[in-house]
Amino acid sequence: MKRMILSAVIGLTLAAGVAQAEPKDREALFGETHVHTKLSFDAYIFGNRNSPDDSYRYAKGEAIKHPSGFEMKLPQPLDFQAVTDHAVYLGMVPAMFDATSTAGSHPSAVALRTAKTASERRSAFGALLPYIGQQIEDDLLDMDIVRSAWVEVIDAAEQHNEPGRFTAFIGYEYTSSQDTFENLHRNVIFEGDAPDEPYSRLLSKNPENLWRWMDNLREQGMDSLAIPHNSNGSDGFMFANTTYDGAPIDKAYTAMRMRNEPLVEISQVKGTSETHPLLSPNDEFAGFEIMPYQIATWHDSRLDGSYVRQAYQRGLALQRGGAGNPYKFGLIGASDTHVGAGAFSENNYWSKIGMVDYTGTLRGAVALRWHQRLGAQIFRLSNMWHQAQVDTIANTGVPKENPAINHLQMQWSSWGASGLAGVWAEDNTREAIFAAMRRKETFATSGPRMRVRFFGGHYLKRDMLHDPNLVELAYEKGVPMGADLLSKGTAPTFLAWVTRDGRSAPLQRLQIIKGWIDASGETHERVYDIACAGGVKPNRDTNRCPDNNAAVDVSDCSITADTGANELKAYWRDPDFRKKQNAFYYVRGIENPTCRWSSWDALRGNSHPNPSLAKTIQERVWSSPIWLEH
Repeated sequence: MKRMILSAVIGLTLAAGVAQAEPKDREALFGETHVHTKLSFDAYIFGNRNSPDDSYRYAKGEAIKHPSGFEMKLPQPLDFQAVTDHAVYLGMVPAMFDATSTAGSHPSAVALRTAKTASERRSAFGALLPYIGQQIEDDLLDMDIVRSAWVEVIDAAEQHNEPGRFTAFIGYEYTSSQDTFENLHRNVIFEGDAPDEPYSRLLSKNPENLWRWMDNLREQGMDSLAIPHNSNGSDGFMFANTTYDGAPIDKAYTAMRMRNEPLVEISQVKGTSETHPLLSPNDEFAGFEIMPYQIATWHDSRLDGSYVRQAYQRGLALQRGGAGNPYKFGLIGASDTHVGAGAFSENNYWSKIGMVDYTGTLRGAVALRWHQRLGAQIFRLSNMWHQAQVDTIANTGVPKENPAINHLQMQWSSWGASGLAGVWAEDNTREAIFAAMRRKETFATSGPRMRVRFFGGHYLKRDMLHDPNLVELAYEKGVPMGADLLSKGTAPTFLAWVTRDGRSAPLQRLQIIKGWIDASGETHERVYDIACAGGVKPNRDTNRCPDNNAAVDVSDCSITADTGANELKAYWRDPDFRKKQNAFYYVRGIENPTCRWSSWDALRGNSHPNPSLAKTIQERVWSSPIWLEH
C-alpha cells in the first residue's frame, strides 16, 4: 500500500510537469519493451541466469554476462526498458533446478538439471511444452512460486526507475495461441502500479479475456497496454477478419481492442512483420528479414492475416463494413532477447536463446566441419522419426531440404539483429512515455537509432522545412504520427524527415507508404520515394530514387563511405488522392546496405558465407501511420 501511495504521489507530480510541457518539446527516446530473464521458462532452460536486476543494469549501460560467458554491453545506454518474462510458469524452471524443492522433485525436473548440450536442452524444453500448452493435467505449477517471481519483477522495475534519467516499466508476456503454435503473444506494460499476479494463458488463451482483465484493472486505477508481437508467426490469426473464437468483428470488439492494444511490435529478432513480397509485389523492399515459420516450429505461417500493412488495409475494410477499425495501431520494435540483453547490432550479434544459438556455427552462418555435418544429418533424421510418432498438436515439423548442406539449418538462421522502440515524449518518465505510447507517437527501427518525424495536415507548406520553428509549426498546423486527420476534400500534405544513427550507415531514401480503400471496397497500397540521398529527385513515373551506388565489400564488411545522407527531409502532397477514400500513410527510412550478422559471423569464422542467407541488409525505421478519415 505504501508503494502504491508513493507511486500515486510521484505520478501526480510528474503529470503536472508533463502537462506544462508543449508538444514541440518532445524528444526521441529509445527503449526496449520485450526482454526475458532467467524467470522465463524458455530462458533458464537454455542457460540464462541473468535476473531482472541484471537486465536493467545492461539497459543502463553496464556489462553483463552471456550464458556462454562472454560480455554483453551496449555502446550507448537505453532510455527505457520493460522486463517482460512469460507469465506462464513464471519462475518455475529456476525452482525446478533446486533438487531440494517441491518443484525440483518433479520427474521432469531431473531432465532439466542434467541437460548440457544444445540437443539435450531442446529436448528438455520440449518436455515442458505439454504443461505450458495445457495438454496434460498440471501437477507441477506452484502459484506461490509464480507470485514470488512476479514480486522480483516489480521490485527490479521500481528500483531502477529513475524519473528524468531512465524509465523502468513493470511488464510481462502473455503467451496466447490457437490450438497449437499460432503465435498470438502480447507484452503487457503497466503505466505504474501492477496487480498481485499477472494474467496468463493458464487462465485463458483468448486475448479478449486478457483485455477484459486489463479493463477491470483500469477501473481500479492501474492502466496498462498490450503489445502484440510476431504476427508473422501467427498463421494468419493475429489480424484475422474474425474474433479469436471465429465470430464477426463488431464495434464493441474494436473498441476493446483499441483501448488495450494501441501498438504492435513490427520488428524483432524473430523477423520483421511489416509485409511480405507475396503480399506487396510492387515493393522491392518488402522482403526484409522474413521469418517464415510459426514460432518454435518448421511449419510455414500463412501470410494472410500475419502482416502489419495488410492489417492496416483490412482495418479500412472492416471500418467500411460498420465494425470500426480494430487495426488502427502504432508501431514499435523490440528484441525479444532471452538472455536479458538485446543484440541490436549486426556486427555484435548473439541472437536470443543462450546456449543454443550463441556461435556463428550454431546460427548456420559458419560452415560445419565434416564430423559436425554428419552429426547434423543424424539429428535431422532422428527429428523426422520423432515427429512422425507424436500427436499433431505436438508436431513441430521438420525443415525442408537444406539448401546449404555445409551449414547447420535451424529456425534461428532466419532471425535478425532487431529491433528497437522509439517514442516522442516530453520527459523520460513513465507517465510521459506511456502517454506517447497511448497516442501512438511512436516509431520502430531494425536496430540503429534513427529518428523519424511525420506530420500530416491541410495547411502544411514546403517552406516550413527550412523554418527554425518547424516542429512547433507542424504540431500547430497538422497532426503527428499515430493520429487521425479529418479530410477536407482536398489532397492532404505531409512533412517527413529522418536522421541517421552516427554509428550506422548513411541514409539512402525516405519513403511514404500509402494504403487506401476505393468506392467498391477494394484495398490498395503504393510506395512513394519522397527524398533521395545526394539531393536527386525521385523518378516521376516510378516514384523511386535512382540507385546511389552504395556498396558493401563482404570480404571485410567495408561500405561506401562517401555516399548517402545524414538527414532526409521532405514535403509531400498525395498525388493520388480521391475524395471519400479513407487511407493510411506511414514513413519508412532506409539506410545504405551494410553487412548482415551472417556475413560478420562468416568473416570472423574464416568461413565461406552461407549461400542461403542474405549477405547484406538495409536497416530501416518505420513511423506510426497517420489515418485520413472522411
